[in-house]
Amino acid sequence: MNRWAGKIAVVTGASSGIGAATAKALARAGMITVGLARRVERIEALRAQLPADAATRLHAIRCDVTKEEDILAAYRQIAAEWGGVDVQINCAGIARNTVRVLQANNTQDLRDIVNTNLLGLALCSREAYLSMQNRSVDGHIVHINSIVGHSIPPLETLNIYPATKYGVTALTETMRQELRFAGTKIKVTSISPGLTRTPINPNSDTYTGPILEPEDIADAILYALGTPPRVQIHELTIKPVGEVE
Repeated sequence: MNRWAGKIAVVTGASSGIGAATAKALARAGMITVGLARRVERIEALRAQLPADAATRLHAIRCDVTKEEDILAAYRQIAAEWGGVDVQINCAGIARNTVRVLQANNTQDLRDIVNTNLLGLALCSREAYLSMQNRSVDGHIVHINSIVGHSIPPLETLNIYPATKYGVTALTETMRQELRFAGTKIKVTSISPGLTRTPINPNSDTYTGPILEPEDIADAILYALGTPPRVQIHELTIKPVGEVE
């Protein structure tokens, strides 16, 4: 991680779960970390959990990734205040666990999931890439995917969530090819966790079976970022020991 010290990392969905753990980990690792979320007060509250020097490196910008105008404004602010993006971590994601794909009157729920998990991820990656390209930075884009982006378990209320994660799997390879054809050395990585104790998983705060903690995923992100420039972690799957699926 030494080569990233003092560089700019952007983390979407930084107000809770994997995003919050990642924002803290990157700030501790010496990166100027900008958290994007609708609830900026939650990101700002994370500073109290950091050593004093790391706390000064954590910043928050309000951004709803389902709204392109919010995304464009956030990346303009990042460019104006910190110069641009060196590392992009896409953690923002939602699931509506009481909604089924074939359920009546579910259109807005389905759109919210697609716009957050897939389109928002693509637009944030686009703005980060353009920043890297304009500044000739060999940066890194990381997507928080899911094991359901590779195999769908027999559960009733996954709705359109796995489809968006399969989309992230496809987007990762699409971006890798685009970056290769563009002649850049920008990396792209998909990280696919199994069951993780986050707000996106109902009752995971009291779950006693095999489960990952958000910090486990943040550690994996730091590992991927810390690889030498010649190494790209394309897909990294992480499961808790004993997980069935």
